Amino acid sequence: MNNGFSTGEEDSRGNSDQICCLVDDGDRCRRPAGNASYSKRVQKTVAQRRLKLNIDHQARHTYICDYHKNMIQCARTKQRRPKDSEDDSNEADMDCPEIDWYQLQVNTLRRYKRHYKVPTRPGLNKAQLADAIQKHFKSLPVNEKEIMTYFIYMVKTNGNKLDQKNGINSDSV
Repeated sequence: MNNGFSTGEEDSRGNSDQICCLVDDGDRCRRPAGNASYSKRVQKTVAQRRLKLNIDHQARHTYICDYHKNMIQCARTKQRRPKDSEDDSNEADMDCPEIDWYQLQVNTLRRYKRHYKVPTRPGLNKAQLADAIQKHFKSLPVNEKEIMTYFIYMVKTNGNKLDQKNGINSDSV
């Protein structure tokens, strides 16, 4: 079980006769239930993010659909912007980042923190550490033009960034 969601090889294939156990803003969801379970941890995330989701107590299971699973995961990793900058921000919509920091192991998060010297208070739990790492990662400056140029160059030359670091040219291999 990761992030409070149970996952398996058949991640989105639940029992075909079961429907999502959630009530979304007063309406019972009618989507087929997947393997993700509405655990206590997920309920806590829903409460913290003030999502209008509740469990239908008449449901005989706690499985939720993929739609609500993704909604909860996106809400967990959603970048909170100041209310004044919503209209004047010309950046791409980053509601669902590509990286789910909560999936990483604590040791991986600690290594990232140590490598980039991310300042945090001692004794953070995994969720707090993931939030601090995510905040740091999103603050890193990115020169998109330079990165795209380098990427296209590497694709055309069948190069590898590791070859460049070791001083090996891809043409000599």
